[in-house]
Amino acid sequence: MRHTLRAIVAVLAMAALAAGSGAAVAADKLTVRLDFSPWGVQAAMHLAQNKGWFKEAGLDVDIQDGRGSGNTIQLVNAGQADVGQVQVGLVGSARAKGATIRSIATFQRRTDLCVLVDKDSAVSKAADLRGKTVVVFAASPWTPFIDVYLKSAGLTRDDLKIDVVDPAALWGTYLAKRADGLMSTVGSALPIAEQSRPSKCLLASDANIAFPAYGLVAREDTIANKGAALRKLIQVEQRAWQHLRTNPDDGVKAMIAERPDARLDPAVLLGQIKLTLDYFDTPASKGKPIGWQAQEDWEAALKSMEAAGVVNPGWKAADYYTNALIE
Repeated sequence: MRHTLRAIVAVLAMAALAAGSGAAVAADKLTVRLDFSPWGVQAAMHLAQNKGWFKEAGLDVDIQDGRGSGNTIQLVNAGQADVGQVQVGLVGSARAKGATIRSIATFQRRTDLCVLVDKDSAVSKAADLRGKTVVVFAASPWTPFIDVYLKSAGLTRDDLKIDVVDPAALWGTYLAKRADGLMSTVGSALPIAEQSRPSKCLLASDANIAFPAYGLVAREDTIANKGAALRKLIQVEQRAWQHLRTNPDDGVKAMIAERPDARLDPAVLLGQIKLTLDYFDTPASKGKPIGWQAQEDWEAALKSMEAAGVVNPGWKAADYYTNALIE
């Protein structure tokens, strides 16, 4: 009987030890909300998930498709997601409305806002849009910068038609040639247009508009409470983007595998991934780790936002981003 009791005690002790060890190595859970339905800028996130790199780093990451960067930011600020992968320039308007989020990494650091026009069009600069029709959707990151962009070319809204449509009607309007131009982003738009209406881009940056493109945002309390997990997330993203620099096709395969029902076009995805990578670096961030953010870039962006009435004077760039989680 004693031997039996000893055996039972030993088994229970081993079970408790195993349970304790399991708890010690339990994966950190993070919910990541993406900006939209699947497209190339999300390749690193899907590649890391597909390759098991998050799990390898001790992370349990729930990757959710989004309904626009603005909506994702709202959900992150409301605590319904830990991290948002969005157009980080929108942090400016979000904080102006009381949000407590910051950019924790910006991968695509160069401004990619653009106006698409026909590739063979004589339109080559903003001033050439006089008398044209340009389509945009109401919640577009372009919206607050439209007047600033037109002013740079000596135009006002009286000089052309700005057609504001529902997001679902944006591409249909442009591809059906009911508009001469479409306000969007380089990486998302050019590969889509290539098949049905080959286009070129008029860059917002040519009008001295600065707007950080895509990266990761989180609430300040999440940064404080889940900093270790967020640091791992960024490190895995850095690994994935570095891999994609020389193996973009792997991103295409991973996205199709992770979203098999999304009817993704491999050619469009590949074009989007390559263009995303083309817009990774600014002069101030070149040579720095992937995701690292330059104060000069944020100051330029906030000056553009102030000119557009998005933020009030007196801002401090350090309130909008942090490099504390980047190595």
